[in-house]
Amino acid sequence: MKMLLRNRGLIYPIDLKCSHIYTSFKKFSSLYNGPSEVDGKVVPFLDGANRESSRKVEGVRQVLDNVCQILESGPWGPALENALSLFDEKPKPELVIGVLRRLKDVNVAVNYFRWAERKTDQAHSPEAYNSLLMVMARGRKFDCLEEILEEMSIAGFGPSNNVCIELVVSCVKSQNLREAFDLIQTMRKFKFRPAFSAYTTLIGALSAVHESKLMLTLFHQMQELGYEVSVHLFTTLIRVFAREGRVDAALSLLDEMKSNFFDADIVLYNVCIDSFGKIGKVDMAWKFFHEMKSHGLMPDDVTYTSMIGVLCKAVRLDEAVELFEQLDSSRKVPCVYAYNTMIMGYGSAGKFDEAYSLLERQKRKGCIPNVIAYNCILTCLGKKGRVEEALRIFEEMKKDAVPNLPTYNIIIDMLCRAGKLEAALSVRDAMQEAGLFPNVMTVNIMIDRLCKAQKLDGACSIFEGMDHKVCTPDAVTFCSLIEGLGRHGRVDDAYRLYEKMLDSNQIPNAVVYTSLISNFFKCGRKEDGHKIYKEMIHRGCSPDLMLLNIYMDCIFKAGETEKGRALFKEIKARGFIPDVRSYSILIHGLVKAGFANETYELFYSMKDQGCILDTRAYNTVIDGFCKSGKVNKAYQLLEEMKTKGHQPTVVTYGSVIDGLAKIDRLDEAYMLFEEAKSKGIELNVVIYSSLIDGFGKVGRIDEAYLIMEELMQKGLTPNVYTWNCLLDALVKAEEINEALVCFQSLKDLKCTPNQVTYSILINGLCRIRKFNKAFVFWQEMQKQGLKPNTITYTTMISGLAKAGNIVDASGLFERFKASGGIPDSASYNAMIEGLSNCNRAMDAYVLFEETRLKGCNIHTKTCVVLLDALHKAECLEQAAIVGAVLRETAKSQHASRFW
Repeated sequence: MKMLLRNRGLIYPIDLKCSHIYTSFKKFSSLYNGPSEVDGKVVPFLDGANRESSRKVEGVRQVLDNVCQILESGPWGPALENALSLFDEKPKPELVIGVLRRLKDVNVAVNYFRWAERKTDQAHSPEAYNSLLMVMARGRKFDCLEEILEEMSIAGFGPSNNVCIELVVSCVKSQNLREAFDLIQTMRKFKFRPAFSAYTTLIGALSAVHESKLMLTLFHQMQELGYEVSVHLFTTLIRVFAREGRVDAALSLLDEMKSNFFDADIVLYNVCIDSFGKIGKVDMAWKFFHEMKSHGLMPDDVTYTSMIGVLCKAVRLDEAVELFEQLDSSRKVPCVYAYNTMIMGYGSAGKFDEAYSLLERQKRKGCIPNVIAYNCILTCLGKKGRVEEALRIFEEMKKDAVPNLPTYNIIIDMLCRAGKLEAALSVRDAMQEAGLFPNVMTVNIMIDRLCKAQKLDGACSIFEGMDHKVCTPDAVTFCSLIEGLGRHGRVDDAYRLYEKMLDSNQIPNAVVYTSLISNFFKCGRKEDGHKIYKEMIHRGCSPDLMLLNIYMDCIFKAGETEKGRALFKEIKARGFIPDVRSYSILIHGLVKAGFANETYELFYSMKDQGCILDTRAYNTVIDGFCKSGKVNKAYQLLEEMKTKGHQPTVVTYGSVIDGLAKIDRLDEAYMLFEEAKSKGIELNVVIYSSLIDGFGKVGRIDEAYLIMEELMQKGLTPNVYTWNCLLDALVKAEEINEALVCFQSLKDLKCTPNQVTYSILINGLCRIRKFNKAFVFWQEMQKQGLKPNTITYTTMISGLAKAGNIVDASGLFERFKASGGIPDSASYNAMIEGLSNCNRAMDAYVLFEETRLKGCNIHTKTCVVLLDALHKAECLEQAAIVGAVLRETAKSQHASRFW
């Protein structure tokens, strides 16, 4: 019986009996002949005698088509479920499997799978589960994978080997290697046995990205499951561990392989020689080279070439040449790779005559040098800055080899590095004339080198001139230009380029965001820097530890101490373990913000976490200890630093010398000063200034002078802080004439005095009552555009008042208050006495009342002077008030003496 099903405007002719035809499908599957399609595959029919069978198969195909059409007709819901129910109330297992094999959408497949389960009230077969897993693999969506695997585990069966492999391969193809690893771990959780090829495929993919930890976990699982691991698998793991510098782990695997009675083959030895050699373990590479010969394996061209390359990289050219000669003398035909490697070795060592000689020798042996040999020489010439010679070789090589794309990129790179933009553009044009079109690497080289040479307009011009149909900018292109523009202050242009990057569907990585954040902060636009960070998080780009460290450094430098603290906590919250750089930034930021006392606790937190301090970290912590008064601890760290093999720098010595000088341990400071000089450390003005300041403050003027003379003899120029330290010492020792000579020397050496310089001299002159001379410096200071501080004002007002120049003192006093200054007790007392002495008793009394109102202390002497002035002026009422204050002051002083 047929009926019409109407759904979303589509009309499907449905035979309700057709669903039963599928059961006969397998029975006739071996008789197919002639073209037909089942599950998307073309199958043949045998002959006309089986036309009845073909009609049945055609009916099955029609059923599958109809079910798939219903499933694709709209979103899953009651209407679609009703349509499926009208078509077939209880779908057969064979139909469910066939439909699942056709579907591509994972969500539709899962919904259909569950619907069929409810309708039949029966558990699905292993084939149905595997078919559903295949849909997930093809769609690369694994949201409900664990649920499906758990059901399979309860039912007593697992995914087939093909399905297991397909699931892993789909993740590998999409570069979701962690997801593939988690997938295998989920299978193991339910006691399934993932396919051998699934393991080997994933281990191979992980080796390409150096995920050694995950690789080793998978390797050990294979052994636990009883899979026989091969020499090839051992080789893959050993290569990764060796290249990561994890020598012990690599050798442990090698020993394990031998203990399992696997014989190392020549491939493994070649890998060991190359991998250990590249991390600088040359002697170990030599050991493998000799060991393989002792085991009866003859080194091949790869062995020799790898060992020659290792020796060249270690600048052991004599040994490399000896090995090369052994190889060359034993080969009738020159080994091109060995020649190229040796040419590169000579070039890297700057021995270009030997490199050219090897080229000629290769020619004499009847082997024309290839483009790689010339590229090696050109690369080395570029690194040595021998541009003209490289251009000559570039022309000569055309006789033997046709320059390829890398050749032109090498030439363009060196020309851009040398700032020869026009020449680089000419080479690019010649490249196009030769039929080679610049690739994205060419463009990236030009943009990066031009940005580093500060030729930003040229870099932008190349970017704008790119033909996006032929050469599309990649993430590196955008990143180089964004960084170049931002680093040189063009942050708005950098941000516009970032927006273009988004428009071109390029996904910015952490490097791009790091550049934008740091450059906005450097330009003083911290709010924009914060916005970039928030935007990055909003777009789903996870920050790495480097970005978080740089961002935290920017925040502290912008003076946002609490935000810096919060970001350090965020590093931990995001699952990162703060490294030595993180702690160094935090400690440095807190020290600068005046929280040096927290250094001690952070230092031990860093130690407890296992951070290995480098020179920079030691310097940061030592500086923090010195600024928090823990100079002894800083001294101990300096000694520890030496024993750990870290050479103290000028910064290290500077911090400790300054710390010792500030607590008057000057002899120890001077000993360190001499120690630093004996080690050949170039001492800077800061260290000399610390000693001058320290000796000056304790009155050891002669030693301060000697250090100043040594500073100038070393060719260093004292800065204004250095001069101020010496001037302050001379003023405190009342050597004012010598201070004035120093001040003149300061100006003669083109060092501009600052506000502190003038304040020191004014104070010194006032102390020896040379008020008029002090006023001259006051006026000079004003002419220089320097604004006096509170101490300078107070000193000058007091000096003028005491000298009887009350008009200037009053004018200065009023000007100070008008500018927002707050006079102190010394200023008020000096002004009251000055006005009293100049017979301006009532003015002095008004100021007396103001002083009391401000809560400033009025000296006894001031009260006596004012009282006399008021009596002389017959201001008896005011005199009575001052007398009362004077009596109260006397009583309080008497009481304090008594107690």
